[in-house]
Amino acid sequence: MNLRADNSSARLRAALEMGTDPDPSYVDLLLERFADEPDFNVRETLTWALVRHPASATVPRLVDKVDTGNAQARSQALHALSKIKDPTTWPVITPALLSDVDDEVARSAWRAAVVLVPDDRRVWLASVLVTQLGRGSREMQLSLSRALVALGDAIEPVLRGVHAHAGATLALLRDPDAGFEVDIDLAKRAIALGSDS
Repeated sequence: MNLRADNSSARLRAALEMGTDPDPSYVDLLLERFADEPDFNVRETLTWALVRHPASATVPRLVDKVDTGNAQARSQALHALSKIKDPTTWPVITPALLSDVDDEVARSAWRAAVVLVPDDRRVWLASVLVTQLGRGSREMQLSLSRALVALGDAIEPVLRGVHAHAGATLALLRDPDAGFEVDIDLAKRAIALGSDS
């Protein structure tokens, strides 16, 4: 089994074998390959193979990759954590990670966050995710919208607050003497709700 074979089909077969017959000795090899595997299908198979191993062997190493790996390794580690769904990994999700400068890391963090978030942190997560509204390409924005929608009702007060703030800003643009404080009350309430959660 050679995860570094020149041929992507050979690497895919190696990853499949490692997932079909899990062995603790494979975990580090799979994680190492996260960092530089160029083929999307092979990366997905690496994730599948890793998830087939016991969480006790994979989760601590995945958390370490999120903290110390290159961008691709961090993104893949987050993707794997979202598949494993171990609630103890929630603390790895930080505001800095959710707004990471690398788009793929940020997108993977959004997806992992909405799977791992405890119920009492959903509004907080929504308030952090809305700071990313308007970021990147259409595909990036769609990923963010899907993450927000996955939070359900928790996003409503936060999005209403953002909408109210945007509306107040547009009104201020049209009329600098407009009553900004009145229009922004809803935004203030949403921000307070988010910070209390």
